[in-house]
Amino acid sequence: MTFAGIFSTLMLLGTLQGFIISGMLFITKKRPRPNRLLGVLILLISLCCLNLYLYEAPWFNANPLLPFILNFIPLILAMPLGPLLYFYVQASLDPDFRLSRRHRRHFYPVIIDIVPQLTAVVYIAGLLAGFNWNDARPWGKFIDDYNVYADIPRWLSLTSYTWLSSRYLAALKDVNAQHRKWMRHFIHLFLAFQVIWFIYLVPYVIPPLTDKVLDTVDWYPVYIPLVILIYCLGIKGYMMAPPEETAARKAAPSPPPAGVIAEAMPLLIKAMEEDRLYLDPALNLAQLAQHTGLAQKTISAVLNQHLQKSFNEFVNGYRIEAFKQKLQHRDQDHLTILGLALESGFNSQATFQRAFRNSTGMSPREYMQLQKTG
Repeated sequence: MTFAGIFSTLMLLGTLQGFIISGMLFITKKRPRPNRLLGVLILLISLCCLNLYLYEAPWFNANPLLPFILNFIPLILAMPLGPLLYFYVQASLDPDFRLSRRHRRHFYPVIIDIVPQLTAVVYIAGLLAGFNWNDARPWGKFIDDYNVYADIPRWLSLTSYTWLSSRYLAALKDVNAQHRKWMRHFIHLFLAFQVIWFIYLVPYVIPPLTDKVLDTVDWYPVYIPLVILIYCLGIKGYMMAPPEETAARKAAPSPPPAGVIAEAMPLLIKAMEEDRLYLDPALNLAQLAQHTGLAQKTISAVLNQHLQKSFNEFVNGYRIEAFKQKLQHRDQDHLTILGLALESGFNSQATFQRAFRNSTGMSPREYMQLQKTG
């Protein structure tokens, strides 16, 4: 078997494996939200591999009708890969993450991927409408050239969202060690792929070198790593246990002594209620320890085992109460939710929205409407 034949077989096996793993991720009951996002991500990568397999398969090209039909089916949908990666990371690390309408705009650039198919539709529609477009060569050249340069925004999009995912992971502190490790590997895999793609892309988009690159190495340097991604992401992602399951494997730490609780609680309450440290958006465990004179381990033990709260939940609870108090003392018709949240100690709208919903079971706007009607 020639190398081209081995490569074609590898693409087919990668595609089939991707379809199987995507289906498994969709039907599994553990970690349903992140697994479905990962399933769509792997499915889109698999469709890219399928497109290349069909493009180079002799049996497929032997029938002219099949390549003609393929011109109207967008199998390469690369622009959604970046948002899916970013939202998968968020859904894996934040159990309260939900895709909402405001997330839809991240997927609008998919129009970049379907321009060739839209062009083919316009061409055929023009012929049927009686336009004299008998020479298809300019249309074909436009599609070929477009496909070359469309890889630039695709690479930029995936790189940008990979970077955002890395920043999101770095900003989180209270994350299960196993999930943090997996997310780090997940992001590093995509970073490595982006480096490989960039090395291939630079000469590929230079007009005098495009055909030379394809004739010399074809798409091997890009698509072989894609098949590896399908295997690595799918198998590891499917085997990841839910956060609550991994937490249950650890023995529950013993609660702090009553004397430690009696000493720590008044200091922690004073720091929040009198000194109002929660108004500092940058407040962290080390600063609270320095202010109260308590050891960081003592504060964590009292909060986690006695109050059953994390450090962020403890501090954000006071910030949420401050937000509610501000609502009662100002004209609600002229309020800015973000402005009040920042005044209450939150550092971003996303953090505020998540903390408020976790605490009250409703969004800030729903709470404000309830206050108005009440």
